[in-house]
Amino acid sequence: MPSDPKPTDARVESLLARMTLEEKVGQLGVFADMVRPFAPDVNPDANVHNAAEVLEQVRAGGVGALFNGVGAAQGLEIQRVAVEESRLGIPVLLAADVIHGMRTVFPIPLGEAASFEPALAERTARATAVEATAAGIHWTYAPAVDIARDQRWGRGAEGAGEDTFLGCAFAAARVRGFQGQDLRAADSLLATPKHFVGYGAVAAGMDYNYVEIAEGTLRDVHLPPFEAALDAGALAVMTAFNDINGVPASANHALLTGVLREQWRFPGVVVSDYTADMELVAHGYAEDDRDATRRAFLAGMDMSMQSGFYAAHLPALVESGEVPMAALDAAVRRVLSLKAAIGLLDDPYRSLDPAREADTSHLAAHEALARDAARRSIVLLRNEGELLPLRRDARIALVGPFARDTDNIEGCWTLFGDKSRYVTLESGIRAALPDDAVLEVVDGCALEAPMEGGIEAAVAAARRAGVVLLAVGEPQRYSGEAQSRTRIVLPPAQQALAEAVAATGTPVVVLLRNGRALALEGAVRDAQAILVTWFLGSQTGHAVADVVFGDYSPSGRLPVSFPHDSGQQPFFYNHPRTGRPETPAMSEFKARWREYPNTALYPFGHGLGYSRIEYGATCVDAPAMAWDGRVVVRATVRNAGDRVAEEVVQLYVHDRVGSRVRPVRELKGFRKLRLQPGEAREVVFELSRAQLAFTCADGSRGAEPGTFDVWIAPSSATGEPARFELLPP
Repeated sequence: MPSDPKPTDARVESLLARMTLEEKVGQLGVFADMVRPFAPDVNPDANVHNAAEVLEQVRAGGVGALFNGVGAAQGLEIQRVAVEESRLGIPVLLAADVIHGMRTVFPIPLGEAASFEPALAERTARATAVEATAAGIHWTYAPAVDIARDQRWGRGAEGAGEDTFLGCAFAAARVRGFQGQDLRAADSLLATPKHFVGYGAVAAGMDYNYVEIAEGTLRDVHLPPFEAALDAGALAVMTAFNDINGVPASANHALLTGVLREQWRFPGVVVSDYTADMELVAHGYAEDDRDATRRAFLAGMDMSMQSGFYAAHLPALVESGEVPMAALDAAVRRVLSLKAAIGLLDDPYRSLDPAREADTSHLAAHEALARDAARRSIVLLRNEGELLPLRRDARIALVGPFARDTDNIEGCWTLFGDKSRYVTLESGIRAALPDDAVLEVVDGCALEAPMEGGIEAAVAAARRAGVVLLAVGEPQRYSGEAQSRTRIVLPPAQQALAEAVAATGTPVVVLLRNGRALALEGAVRDAQAILVTWFLGSQTGHAVADVVFGDYSPSGRLPVSFPHDSGQQPFFYNHPRTGRPETPAMSEFKARWREYPNTALYPFGHGLGYSRIEYGATCVDAPAMAWDGRVVVRATVRNAGDRVAEEVVQLYVHDRVGSRVRPVRELKGFRKLRLQPGEAREVVFELSRAQLAFTCADGSRGAEPGTFDVWIAPSSATGEPARFELLPP
């Protein structure tokens, strides 16, 4: 866990001693930044105050933080009012939803997780922090670290997928990237892992829905990425909208105080999601606004976002004794300590430099990083007959509603992207061709509707071409917050286009644009080649062209399982074993659906490159591991092809017998290797008892002696296991 952010700072105690009750409560309020609004339509209910009213609130000491405003010059004015015109001169935290890029947009977090390179995420988060802090932002409401096991839930696009081990690695990397080496530096961006907790487990994948979850699953699957983020130095956490087993997360004392404060010794600030305290009334958990305020605050929620409930009701609750003054002081102390930790008490005008905001010297480097991050995020699912990479002299038909689209490049939760720098598929493909006369571009249909003459034009272009690049997928607004889907398939108009184009017999490469795993159907599922291109951000066109023409061999792997059908959801590779497992020996009475086996169309960890990779047998150095010892697992991985390859080597474990039924496999390690043609390398992993631990049937956490299977494999559904035994103490 991180150390307490200056808990004994004399300035904090001095301020606290001089504050009125109303000023203390004011530090706990987070409100929309209407002084410099950038995206007023994101939360339209927030936009009821004009700039003058917000500045008056600041002047009166009634604002702890403002969010989703941007601009250094007006930020200076906000801070000047806070420092020079308020009674105590306490600066305001300036926050924003900066999720996967600022002016330069990087791949959606789910796409970037497909790189299996946490170091890459750290670099893109660092670049994001440089741009965001230059625009007058101190604090981002990211990263989202929710584990999403149901692809119907739209907010899976904001996280790292279905696996906890991978999620922990990316959570920590993004925190390190946002915050940098020094929280007080002008380019350090305060990170906020969210949404605490269990948001990715909403019933039926419906956003904001209830969560019924076993304690062991909560602790083994959903809590660890938060702990990893806090261990990496995060000093703020955002609460979730959902309830957990009947108790709303934003008023859940067992989690906000019991886990965060008492178990993990978290010293930082807990901030609500947007009006989450207000929603306690709608939940039926609080009787009225006053009761909602009391419950949220006493549970451990320090800062209230936008509802205004704390300002309206906390003073009276403290005066009546229902909320102890000591509890209020503790929350205010955490907020002030956070401001001290990032240097605001020393320099209230930190990260508010108009000259730095105007400086564009970083753009070339950030665009190069965006291009590299995008191509490393692309996953090659299928490549029949080695259709890819394409020759540059091939006659190409680029068909589909995303071919020249600029409105569906960035992905969800991108408020500040510089759209003038977005590279479309058409632009990227044309730029990669020595003679772009070989390229014909046809939309074929709109994103959700047929286009008059569109299919006919697409079919004609396909017949003239030697290969079709079929650019289809989800519209951008299909994923993200409040974008749950019952059927995770392509819009019918796009599917009809795909069927018509495929019927020409011209080979098809699908360029799939998506914010979740999709259930692929018909001509899209059966295309000769399929590239998952997610929402890749500013450099989309160049990155896709790099992969299509072989300038970069795809190295991404799926962070989510692609199902055969939407009805398989929730589906995740690391499900518990059943008493009737999916086995060939039983034809019917086993864990399956009538229509499909209990398998993925493309499993977690799957992905191809342009070379052929061979795995040797998984070996363990000893048949048994002492209780306090380690076991070494190794395998030889060889590039048997004639191209350079980057291979994601994955380590999986299965505990054969446990006091709670164990998952069929669990990721416990991964490594990305760059292999020259013909090169073989031995890959070695070490496992300790700590990596075998889980929440046992009695509620304790630990490993249990017994037999384990272990795989070194290219995906969660391949390879033959070795075996070892964990000896008792």
